[in-house]
Amino acid sequence: MIARLIAWSARNLMLVLIGTVFAVTAGIYALRTLPLDAIPDLSDVQVIVYTEYPGQAPQVVEDQVTYPLTTAMLTVPKSKVVRGFSFFGASFVYVIFEDGTDPYWARSRVLEYLNTVARRLPTGVTPTLGPDATGVGWVYQYAVVAKNMTLAELRSIQDWTIRYGISKAEGVAEVASVGGFVKQYNIVVDPQKLRAQGISLDKLRSAVRASNMDVGGRTVELSEFEFVVRGRGYLRGIEDIENIVLKTDAGVPLRLRDVARVELGPDERRGITELNGDGEVVSGIALQRFGANALTVIDNVKARLAEIASSLPKGVEIIPVYDRSELIKAAIKTLKGTLLEESIIVALVCFVFLLHLRSALVAILMLPVGILMAFAAMKFMGLGANIMSLGGIAIAVGAMIDAAIVMIENAHKHLERAEPGTPRMQILIDAASEVGPSLFFSLLVITVSFLPIFTLEAQEGRMFGPLAYTKTFSMAAAALLSITLVPALMVVFVRGRIISEHKNPVNRFLIWVYRPVIRWVLNAKTLTIMLALVVLAITVWPARQLGSEFMPPLNEGTLMYMPTTLPGLSITKAAELLQTQDRIIKSFPEVASVYGKAGRASTATDPAPTEMFETIINLKPKSEWRPGVTIDSLKAEMDKALQFPGVSNAWTMPIRARIDMLSTGIRTPVGIKIFGKDLAEMEKIAREVEGVVKSVPGTSSAYAERVIGGYYLEIIPDRMALGRYGLTISDVQDVIATALGGETVTTTVEGRERYAVNIRYPRALRSNPQTISTDVQVPLASGGSVPLGQVASVKLTRGATSIRTENGQLAVYIYVDITGRDLGGYVAEAQQAVAQKVKFPPGYYVSWSGQFEYLQRAEARLKIVVPVTLLIIFLLLYLNFRKLADTLIVMLSLPFSLVGGIWLMWWLGFNMSVAVAVGFIALAGVAAETGVVMLIYLEQAMAELKAERAATGEPFTRADLYDAIMVGAVDRVRPKMMTVVAIMAGLVPILWSTGTGSEVMQRIAVPMIGGMVSSTVLTLVVIPAIFAVVKGFGLPASPWQDSDEKAGGHRGWTRALDLHRAENVQ
Repeated sequence: MIARLIAWSARNLMLVLIGTVFAVTAGIYALRTLPLDAIPDLSDVQVIVYTEYPGQAPQVVEDQVTYPLTTAMLTVPKSKVVRGFSFFGASFVYVIFEDGTDPYWARSRVLEYLNTVARRLPTGVTPTLGPDATGVGWVYQYAVVAKNMTLAELRSIQDWTIRYGISKAEGVAEVASVGGFVKQYNIVVDPQKLRAQGISLDKLRSAVRASNMDVGGRTVELSEFEFVVRGRGYLRGIEDIENIVLKTDAGVPLRLRDVARVELGPDERRGITELNGDGEVVSGIALQRFGANALTVIDNVKARLAEIASSLPKGVEIIPVYDRSELIKAAIKTLKGTLLEESIIVALVCFVFLLHLRSALVAILMLPVGILMAFAAMKFMGLGANIMSLGGIAIAVGAMIDAAIVMIENAHKHLERAEPGTPRMQILIDAASEVGPSLFFSLLVITVSFLPIFTLEAQEGRMFGPLAYTKTFSMAAAALLSITLVPALMVVFVRGRIISEHKNPVNRFLIWVYRPVIRWVLNAKTLTIMLALVVLAITVWPARQLGSEFMPPLNEGTLMYMPTTLPGLSITKAAELLQTQDRIIKSFPEVASVYGKAGRASTATDPAPTEMFETIINLKPKSEWRPGVTIDSLKAEMDKALQFPGVSNAWTMPIRARIDMLSTGIRTPVGIKIFGKDLAEMEKIAREVEGVVKSVPGTSSAYAERVIGGYYLEIIPDRMALGRYGLTISDVQDVIATALGGETVTTTVEGRERYAVNIRYPRALRSNPQTISTDVQVPLASGGSVPLGQVASVKLTRGATSIRTENGQLAVYIYVDITGRDLGGYVAEAQQAVAQKVKFPPGYYVSWSGQFEYLQRAEARLKIVVPVTLLIIFLLLYLNFRKLADTLIVMLSLPFSLVGGIWLMWWLGFNMSVAVAVGFIALAGVAAETGVVMLIYLEQAMAELKAERAATGEPFTRADLYDAIMVGAVDRVRPKMMTVVAIMAGLVPILWSTGTGSEVMQRIAVPMIGGMVSSTVLTLVVIPAIFAVVKGFGLPASPWQDSDEKAGGHRGWTRALDLHRAENVQ
């Protein structure tokens, strides 16, 4: 069937070319419209439930809000993990779903379960769903600065002008604000005046609320016009609040200003930002919606910012501090350059080997058509262009033209040997049909051998899925073109003066080198096979030296410094420390800008406590760096300069950090989670583990969360005393919440802006436990009041600053950063150390997480995937050869392909990772193809000689077999070397590329290049030896000499053998 298709394509030239034009047009359209990104979105599907519970301690939030929510979410269908975070005044519940779950279906299910849990929450507490943003959605961050404006004014501009302007940009899920001061009206009451006037806090609160409303009174008709009735009563500033009437006595009003003062001040701050060590700034974060394209979203945000710029007050500037589009453009530029280099090198290989430009054009023209067909398939499948999807095409380029090369070379051979008068088209059809079916199957082997990559799950599946798709598309396109377009182009281009094989200098050189090798191999078959097995056995040594990691680090061009300080740090001290750190970092000449954040932004996607800093370090281009400085040496230098007491350093990159924190809750390569019942005991165990881990070689930093590190002023009501005064717990708590906490009682409406109004005691009366005990009054139902100290004890204590749970269980995290060690080896040693030195009480246990968690899952999956790959290759080879012996001969070349890959990795110091495993899986298909090409020619030569012997009635002997092997191996060394050199030449540009994303691509290319070298050597040497042993079994023996050494030739040479002798004795 394939032979008939090849013949049809050669004879219907115009139809094939028209079809090609359609394919090229579709590819060009796809290329222009494909969405661009740096790497595939690796984040899990997440739904965040965010609940505000203002003024409440973490333990209160955990008990009353987070615990009911997390336990309810455990049974949500398809949910994988439920993580709870209880902070001061806020609860975050992250529900992480299984792969492939539709995010909007997940959100609707979470909403269903929220409805059932609502009645178990405190009155007035309403959980909300976080934005439908992807886990790596922080695509664009900016700072708002102005020399002549305060941080409060800048925050108002960000909150009420810039934020809403950007929110409408297509693909934006949310715009979060952080830093600066949020304006707030504070009513600071004088408790003595309140007492003297008989005004309780509750009455004051009711009066403020009642004085802040607008109403409508329908319409009235006056003079034939309809007038809308409107009652105006919104509070619009300090003066309006001061004039609120609390009561009237004998016509004299008591106004709020008589018992309190009204000030404009800042709301409580949970997050601050700083730029370049110069001081605090106001910032905004644009979050990308799930399924949107990052580059498009960033471009839309920039366009909206440009529109808004003209409406901003004079002197206000918007400075980008993190822009992922730079990474995306750099990554795509690297891959585009690599693809171009590969195409040029492969074209040169074709020309050098064939020394015929027209013939080389067949392969050169076929390659871009195949690549464009792959792009069209990507568009159809909804895949974007990123490092991995373009990388799939990049590693396929060399293998794509294999079939074209062999078919052209065979056509040259047939034209050279053709009888005079035979039609040229028929010669070309016969040449293509002779090798076409086997080549189609060998390309199919390469295509199918990559299919098991699709079985990878979670992060590794999302990472390499696009690569597997595009590699499959490229090879499938190549397989299709090899039996349609290539025969058609051969008819057009393979004409004119073609240099005969024995005159081609490249071919002469290859035969000169290879012929003595094969002669020796055939005289020492057993020794050859034994030597190959010894080489295979020796390779076990470097294989055991290789470390393991989940993924090689992707250099995003931006560093992220994530130190953790001791808990209980005040926001003022955090700002001071952040500025000092940023100033030190900015002093490095490689740094373009430094943007630091402490605490959390006003978004559900940022559950960061105040003690957690995130500093984005934008680096200058490599050309401006000091000589000899690398990204690793720069991190080490910065780490050394940033040693502060009580601060634990961790280094990562922005996208990597977001993915890690979402997937495992751990932002460092290794994380240790302690689960148990009591936070104090868990912290004690965590500190022990921290101490043990620090002693393990390769530990850069280890930090156990200090969960019981917060400072509390605890007020415990005395139930007996309350009974004497006729008070309830609620009366005391109400005073604590309002007088000390500062309760928001209403919101002012000032045009488009909204600000809270807050009531609280003066600072002097809540500055220490003594004054709180004596000066804070609890009103009595019968009139009068009693000091708080009379009905409750007031004391200082320690407690949790934040509480984490995972699947309903309390958890304490230990963050471990490593340097100079492979991940798998480090964790194995650390696990052993912890098991030996730390004793866990009943009910407490440890779990290892971070990237190590992914590594274990990927290893388990690959143990299934690799045997499946080999089985599929075996099946395809058998379908092609229909002979078990031939199939096994090709399969035996696969272990030898590992040899070069392992040695090259060991030499370059690479670790085993999922990327390397993908490289080895890709190598299996390509190595099988080289084996198939060798076997095609050996079988052809043997079949020719068998026919010759049958025609003369002579038996086919072992000597004839060896003659056939000499022809099939040596005479056809050029096409074999062309396929191998084309594949390797296509991979070399990946090896020397240094741009963004090259780290991951190199890990895929290195096993393939090393493996191709060893596979080629062993295919050219070992397969003929095995072939001679297998096919020689049962044949009559006769003395054999190499054809060149025979005096009169060997019993009726075939024309092929005569030509072979003639070529090689010149």
